[in-house]
Amino acid sequence: MENEYPPPPLPPDPAPVPELRETIDSSPVAGTATPAALSAGEQAVFSPVAATPEPSYRDQSTGLMVFGVLQILLGLCVCLMIPLMALGMFMSLATPGVHARPMQFFSGVATYGFMAASLIVLGIGSMRMLRWARALTVVAAWYWLVTGALVTVLLTAMLPVVTTAVMSQTQKNSGAPAPQISTGMMAVVLTIMIVVMAFFLVLVPLALVIFYSRRDVAETCRHRDPVERWTDRAPLPVLGASVVFLTRALYMLSVGISMPMFPLFGRYLSGIAGSAGFLLFASIDICLAVGIFRLRNWAWWLAVSTLLIRLISMGVTFARADLMQAYSKLGWSDQQVRQLSANPMLRGHAVLWWSLLSMVIFFGYVLWLKRYFRAPATTNALVPVSTSVG
Repeated sequence: MENEYPPPPLPPDPAPVPELRETIDSSPVAGTATPAALSAGEQAVFSPVAATPEPSYRDQSTGLMVFGVLQILLGLCVCLMIPLMALGMFMSLATPGVHARPMQFFSGVATYGFMAASLIVLGIGSMRMLRWARALTVVAAWYWLVTGALVTVLLTAMLPVVTTAVMSQTQKNSGAPAPQISTGMMAVVLTIMIVVMAFFLVLVPLALVIFYSRRDVAETCRHRDPVERWTDRAPLPVLGASVVFLTRALYMLSVGISMPMFPLFGRYLSGIAGSAGFLLFASIDICLAVGIFRLRNWAWWLAVSTLLIRLISMGVTFARADLMQAYSKLGWSDQQVRQLSANPMLRGHAVLWWSLLSMVIFFGYVLWLKRYFRAPATTNALVPVSTSVG
């Protein structure tokens, strides 16, 4: 028997909520809610943008541009030394009894040209925010700072004596009384000279060291230049020693051509023998530059042994040998030798002993680098670019 009561009507379908329907329709998977339909706390969990960490460094792009321009300007200023050297050479040709040595002129031109080219190239690399430019600027600035500080101290101590000696020698050669300069005026002139030298030899490299050693600068270069560079393959202290050995090799090649006076355990080898000595140690320094950079243990031991031999040889030679006699063997005239012997910096071997002090400092630095040569010689681990000197 059929049911006489009809079934109750079904409730009407609920009207779709506009926001929910729009969310479901726009979802990439049907029935999946997007972060727009979630609460603020849920959006923070599911949003990929919120999960990305913020950079933990301050971008130093502007600073890299400014210091890059500064290095380029310094390089252009160094270029001005080349015409000044040419002018000095022509003036020496016009001076009676003074014979200019062309090889010394070309050696000076090569030295200033190398310095100018290095500053300009590093400045361009800094403006492009390249990793290798930042690393090489750090090690070059440290080398500049240490040597500049030593030179500034030496000149501060010797400049008053040298100035007085030059004025006396000038008066003696001319035969006319030199104009009297008061002590106060002389002090002002010497102070200005020392301040200018300290600015370019100490303050400028110190500013470069402080800026380029910052972690923010290293991270900026690492993000702007994501490609691994060759300077990333060694710690910055090791890279610095490698650069110093390479620079010393170039310097000895230049001296071996222009001024072949090689100190060897109490005597100066001149001529072909002196050039051969400089060429030999320049070749050793080039091998050390490569081996130290590759973190080879044999390179560290060879560097320590050869530096110790050089220190002993230079010390004995500076104490016993006659420097003026060595200049005479190079063909210098008697007048030139007398002028050199009248210079207090050469008469007391102040410059020679100061150069020996710089080598002692570098020898101690190489000893300190032993901590980086504990790994086997066959391995060469990559070191992050943010490794700083010190």
